[in-house]
Amino acid sequence: MSTETVDERESRRSGVLVDVMRWMENLSDAQYAYLLLAPVFLLLGTIAIYPLLNTFELSLYADAVQGRGSFVGLDNYAELLAGNKDQFLPGGTSFLPTSFQFSALISSALVVTVIFAVVSVFFETLIGLGQALILDQDFYGRRWVRAAIIIPWAVPIVIQGMIFFLMFNSTIGFATPPLADLGLLAPTNTLNDAASSLFVIIVADIWKTTAFMALLILAGLQSIDRGLYDVAKVAGASKWQQFRYITFPLILPTIGVAVLFRTVQAMRVYGIIDTVSKCEVVPSLSCMVVSTFLTQESTSAAIAFTTAAIIGAVVMVIILWQGEDAI
Repeated sequence: MSTETVDERESRRSGVLVDVMRWMENLSDAQYAYLLLAPVFLLLGTIAIYPLLNTFELSLYADAVQGRGSFVGLDNYAELLAGNKDQFLPGGTSFLPTSFQFSALISSALVVTVIFAVVSVFFETLIGLGQALILDQDFYGRRWVRAAIIIPWAVPIVIQGMIFFLMFNSTIGFATPPLADLGLLAPTNTLNDAASSLFVIIVADIWKTTAFMALLILAGLQSIDRGLYDVAKVAGASKWQQFRYITFPLILPTIGVAVLFRTVQAMRVYGIIDTVSKCEVVPSLSCMVVSTFLTQESTSAAIAFTTAAIIGAVVMVIILWQGEDAI
């Protein structure tokens, strides 16, 4: 027969761990969810928010040869938008376009970044949707086709850049002559021409990242209840009507998430530019950050924070387009 006293039993039921467990049991669903997300918020604050705030602080000071210059407030941003910082950017490029001529637009880091993001994400979404619709069907060898689609996505950026550099090199590349005959590329010094290099870089990004879009959209397709299509067939709906009224509305939230992820990545483009061409030929916002960091730290910080602000604005637009529940 147990001789354990009431006090001993109570002491076993007490302690820090027991108190914490009781406290967690009394939390509401929302409070418990925030508790589980707390480590993510802590990690995000450590590796993202703090560096971003530190970058903003650095951008409020003047550039100096050594150490930190004097406090100038938002002057770096004003000079950046006014074009006074363009002298520090490589290759005669600019942050904002100096005119509406094509040569000036293609030399602007902001314009080039926006063109790259819009065009590449549009075609990646369109082609990825087509691939996902095909992969969602039952056919022999489907698993091998799915594996083959992932291969370009798995190729490192350096290898990808070398592939397209060799393909479109005007001296030894086999892809330049036929496209030059169509007027899409410059026949000589192809990768030193701004428009031609931007075209090649967009094609390279579409080749690599379409698989990412296809896999995300495929996941959305496979979550659709197949019974809906059976009902639609009984009602006499055509394939196009099934896609328009069942497939597309149900995968639209998934497409929104995929577009959000790819747009954020596209706005930070740098690696493929540096491996296929160079930042002096195809400027981007990230290129400008890297090229000015060693000599103009505050200017580099201002460009970096402006880039982050633009990406944040784009994210908010996509979230408002899709709705908070979809994202």
